[in-house]
Amino acid sequence: MNDHREPAPPEARQPEAQPPAATEIVAYGVTADERPLLTAAFPAPHRLRCLELVLDRDTASTAAGHEVICTGVNDVLDAEVLRRLAEGGTRMITQRSTGYNNIDLDAARELGLGVARVSGYSPHSVAEFAWALALAVNRRVVRAVTRTREFDFRLNGLMGRDLHGRTAGVLGTGRIGEAFARIAAGFGMRLLGYDIAPNPACERLGMEYVPPERVFAESDLISLHLPLLPETHHVVDRAALARMKDDAILVNTSRGGLIDAQALVETLRAGRLDGVGLDVYEEEAGIFFFDRSLDVMTDDVLARLMTFRNVLVSSHQAYFTRDAVGEIVATTAGNVADYLAGRTGDNTLVAPAR
Repeated sequence: MNDHREPAPPEARQPEAQPPAATEIVAYGVTADERPLLTAAFPAPHRLRCLELVLDRDTASTAAGHEVICTGVNDVLDAEVLRRLAEGGTRMITQRSTGYNNIDLDAARELGLGVARVSGYSPHSVAEFAWALALAVNRRVVRAVTRTREFDFRLNGLMGRDLHGRTAGVLGTGRIGEAFARIAAGFGMRLLGYDIAPNPACERLGMEYVPPERVFAESDLISLHLPLLPETHHVVDRAALARMKDDAILVNTSRGGLIDAQALVETLRAGRLDGVGLDVYEEEAGIFFFDRSLDVMTDDVLARLMTFRNVLVSSHQAYFTRDAVGEIVATTAGNVADYLAGRTGDNTLVAPAR
């Protein structure tokens, strides 16, 4: 039987899906491991350029003609760089991190530039790496491996201690601090915490919230998970270090500026602290993420820190897992899609001028 129904009037028909508009995107500070994830997140018709170089005043011209750029925490987006970006046609900055203290948001707002970040990703990546540093410091893993590579199998100087039954202090108990605390609870440690607001999940683990002075004074292991704000800058200063136990372990996988590095050097020179694990450093810009093996290290504080056998320094890699980077890239792609659709969301720091 023939179907003699009339075709739907034009106003009732569903509009045909329009292909996404082609967008010029350039990403800075892209590692070899990150490149395939970024490329897959921005398929055709987007045109993506992945660069290893850092965005600053000397390299801002490379963004010319690109409406959208993707940046990292080591890129310098001060007022002058933002002005050059705007003059070159950039309209949207998508930061591939939660931190954004490298971006002059007021200048971006004045220039009509949009700014978005990644407000969250796998907290386990950073928390697990913080524990990797803590355990490596405590059990002298790097020293042991260096020795055995030279066929020296003595145990002298390799003695660590059980963490079970000791006290873990967590400064900053958001998602990452909570993940760190869960692992500490698994080790059977007493939990002390400090934050502007208690985390009920941490309280259920048995964490006692106390002033930071008590965290420093009573903890055997202290891990930093605070954001870098004016009020948290150098939260670990001379006074805090003086309160810490002589055999305490200090770990920082958050932001370098939380620790007064010069005061830390002086503390270590005095023979205090059992070990320190640093994945971040307050003057890391221009050093971390680069090969400086043939250069003269002009940062005397960093050079001195790395001479201590009980100090481990890694290159801001705590977040660097396939899971976390995958989430970061996916969120960044979503931020670009929101911009192209004229939307703002929880990741928007500055709405672009329209």
